[in-house]
Amino acid sequence: MVHGEDILEEALSFTTTHLESVAKLSHSLAIQVKRSLRQTVHKNMPRLEARSYISIYEQDPSHNENLLILAKLDFNMLQRLHQIEFGNVSKWWKDLDVCNKLPFVRDRIVECCVWGLAVYFEPQYSSGRVLMAKLIMIMTAIDDAYDAYGTIDELELFTEAIERWDISCLNKLPDYMQILYKIFFDFYEGIEQQMKNDGRLYVLKYYKKEFKKLIQGYITEARWLNKKYQPTLEEYFRLAIESGGYVLMTTTCYIGMGDIATEDIFKWISNEPKIDNAAMVLARIMDDIASNEFEHERDHIPSFLECYMKQYNVSRETALQEGQRRIYDAWKDINNECLRPTEVPMPILTRIINLSRFMDVVYKDKDNFTDPKGEMKSFIKAMLVEPVPI
Repeated sequence: MVHGEDILEEALSFTTTHLESVAKLSHSLAIQVKRSLRQTVHKNMPRLEARSYISIYEQDPSHNENLLILAKLDFNMLQRLHQIEFGNVSKWWKDLDVCNKLPFVRDRIVECCVWGLAVYFEPQYSSGRVLMAKLIMIMTAIDDAYDAYGTIDELELFTEAIERWDISCLNKLPDYMQILYKIFFDFYEGIEQQMKNDGRLYVLKYYKKEFKKLIQGYITEARWLNKKYQPTLEEYFRLAIESGGYVLMTTTCYIGMGDIATEDIFKWISNEPKIDNAAMVLARIMDDIASNEFEHERDHIPSFLECYMKQYNVSRETALQEGQRRIYDAWKDINNECLRPTEVPMPILTRIINLSRFMDVVYKDKDNFTDPKGEMKSFIKAMLVEPVPI
């Protein structure tokens, strides 16, 4: 639904109440109902939804056997392609030897591949998935340096080096930052070469702009932490647009989509359209709520919850309710931007929706990206490891 649809709001409340009563029963339909109440189809990652529905369809006595076999073969063949991509990304990461050289960095290469797979699973976007997985891993590594390892003086040096965008800055950095800078720069040069081959060099200025914006967000967070600064809610969200890296991820995603992503598309996303801002708000608040307990274990800038509690002098419970309300409204904003006619083609918008779906699934109850021992394992198995039984 979108904003102002009171009838749908009432329908949601009515159906939820009745479905919750069905979920208490023991028959097979109750399993589907429980699953839908927890994770609606619209907000689920497409590959997870497909995997689940194949099993549900198979149990339906009226299913079409040929269609079922075709769906299973399709899923498994595409999964095999995803596994090959994962192998390539893993080899790249292993060759960089980041785990030994930079032990403070979260080793989340499988989770980053799932993130890329969540954005687009289609076979024609194979190179885009690899690009996205590598970018998210690089963002994670740099974020960990800013968030949990580097001193403020070292981080200022790294920020200046990114601003200059020049490999000659390498020797002015501490050893561990030299490693990070070279990884980032080699990755960019790979994109540059590919864009030169494709005749799409125009994308580079948009990529540079968004990467620099991300780093500016990281250093601002580091400065706030260093000074124990308490931002207002408005300052918090303004910074979140930069440090969340959402426009950077979307820009990189479009780089991997080929000719469908024209220069007009990159201009559009660089102007921070409403749908991307809504996705950013959703992602930031879900991340803050899910990660809040973990982040209390170390120094961290105030989260959405803490900013809201401080600014309005309310309880944590009230702040949580406000956070959930804003997430709910963000989905309405996303839905509204997808009503036809759309400002840009639907395949372009779908990538932003899929980024939001990843957040809705992975950060629903806890930060399954930082702590992947629970649900994240089942997501990885379903999407990347275990084929559908034929």
